[in-house]
Amino acid sequence: MSVRIQEFPGTPLHDDDIRSGRVLSIPGSAGAEYSWDVGIAMERYLAELKNGRLVGLRCHHCGRVLLPPRAFCEQCFQPTSEWVTLSDTGVIQTFAICHIAWDARRIDQPKIPAVIAIDGASRNMGLLHLIGGVAPDRVAVGQRVRAAWRPAAERQGSITDILYFTPMEK
Repeated sequence: MSVRIQEFPGTPLHDDDIRSGRVLSIPGSAGAEYSWDVGIAMERYLAELKNGRLVGLRCHHCGRVLLPPRAFCEQCFQPTSEWVTLSDTGVIQTFAICHIAWDARRIDQPKIPAVIAIDGASRNMGLLHLIGGVAPDRVAVGQRVRAAWRPAAERQGSITDILYFTPMEK
C-alpha cells in the first residue's frame, strides 16, 4: 500500500525570501510591556499558603469544593464565593519516580511527583506536588500523606511553601 502526500497550493517561504526582502520583516523589539495578576481566588490561596493553610472555594450551586480555588465552577459555570479551610492531609492518587530532573540531567536521588487528593476537597480535585521523607519503594497509591511546610519565616506565598508531602504513620 502506498500513501500519496497531497501537495497544497501556495508558495512556501524560505530564509532567502526574508533576507532578500521579498517578505516584509521588521527587526527589533515590539516594546510590549505587560502585567500579570493572579486574580482574586489565587491571591487568597497564595496568602493562605504563606500562613500554612490550604483553602478552596465551594460552588454554591453544585456544592463542589475546588482546589486550587477558582472564581467559578468549571462544571456548572456558577460563581464560587464560600471559602473553605482544608486539611493539609490527603491521599496519593498517582505518582512517578523520576531519575531525571526537569532539565533532562540525571539525578542521584529520585524525585517523586504525585497527584494528591486533599481531604475536604471534592473528588478529582488534586494537587501535583512532591513526596518526600520516604524511600521511593515505600510510596504507594492510596497512601495517606501530610504536608511538610517550610518554616513560617521562610514562606513566600507560593505552592513551594509546602516542601513536600510525607507519608503519615498508620
